[in-house]
Amino acid sequence: MFLRTLTLSAALLLGAPLAEAATVKHKTSQKKPRDAAPRPLGERADMRQFAAELAAREGLDELTLRRQLAAAKILPAVQRLIMPAPPGAAKDWGAYRARFVEPLRLQAGLAFWAQHEAALARAEERFGVPASVIMGILGVETFYGRIMGGFSALDALVTLSFEFPKGRSDRSAFFRQQLVELLLLARHEGLDPAGFKASYAGAMGYGQFMPGSWNRYALDFDGDGQADLIGSPVDAIGSVANFLAEHGWQRGQASDYTLLMPADTAARAQLLAPDIRPTFSAAQLMALGAELSDAAKLHEGPLAVIELQMGDKAAAVHRLGTQNFYALTRYNQSSYYAFAVLELGRELQAMRLIGTPQPPAAPSSGASGPVVDGR
Repeated sequence: MFLRTLTLSAALLLGAPLAEAATVKHKTSQKKPRDAAPRPLGERADMRQFAAELAAREGLDELTLRRQLAAAKILPAVQRLIMPAPPGAAKDWGAYRARFVEPLRLQAGLAFWAQHEAALARAEERFGVPASVIMGILGVETFYGRIMGGFSALDALVTLSFEFPKGRSDRSAFFRQQLVELLLLARHEGLDPAGFKASYAGAMGYGQFMPGSWNRYALDFDGDGQADLIGSPVDAIGSVANFLAEHGWQRGQASDYTLLMPADTAARAQLLAPDIRPTFSAAQLMALGAELSDAAKLHEGPLAVIELQMGDKAAAVHRLGTQNFYALTRYNQSSYYAFAVLELGRELQAMRLIGTPQPPAAPSSGASGPVVDGR
């Protein structure tokens, strides 16, 4: 199963959201610059040192490592795509949501849920993660396996390890560790590391796991003796649930609630300062002037106040996030991403409950739809 799927090809990183900041991108008449041609990393001192240290530490063959790394390509396209969005673009939750909660993805999600209903139910029972949340992640990340990445994972990680682009904070150390994890994964599976297909950041499979997450959280959930996140949607379902459980997902807890923000600007700033990390009790929120839903008032445990901007012409939306919301942001640290996951999953769940045969037409505005969980 695993071998035949390593050639899967697609175009976007993590279903696109990880690399983007929920921004409105303004049109420009200028054409994008053409990327330079890929070139081999080749023999160089930093690569030889890396290979020698890794071989000594992990028992890998140093000459084989040097050969594999020297042949890997530096990809200018990866260097371009890893760069942040240009400044000045306004974040827009409505537009971001509309990219994912839309008819084609909903139709694909309904079909995927129907096909894998038993595995989703089993994952929910074992890990306490709702099927709707798993479905939201798989839909946002890869359109249920349709868009899993068309780059060589080895080339992408070598590029970001040895020639991380200037102009943003240097994350080459992170990607070098992921390169190590990819090489260890390949050894474990008995495969050529150059055969793995990935996003431009090296994320792989239905759930777009980085190699380190694959090595730590991937499960053989279909019982065939191999944890295959590229070829087995069932393994991906179990592995996504396992990842969230290991990052603090609490069985039966709501993920978010509604609130009205206080009018006082100092109180608003205080509530927003911790960002996505749950910090305030319900009593503390109310003492600062926030108006909570009845369900939020009864919540035990800390809450985060999340702001979702609506472009430069509409007022921001505010929600409360629980520990489960924070667990979702361990998958991707964007609050926009986490709410897109939740709302896609909820929409699919609602459609299944009412037996909707086809998704509704795309909304004319980007306004957020109803959030039923935790209200």
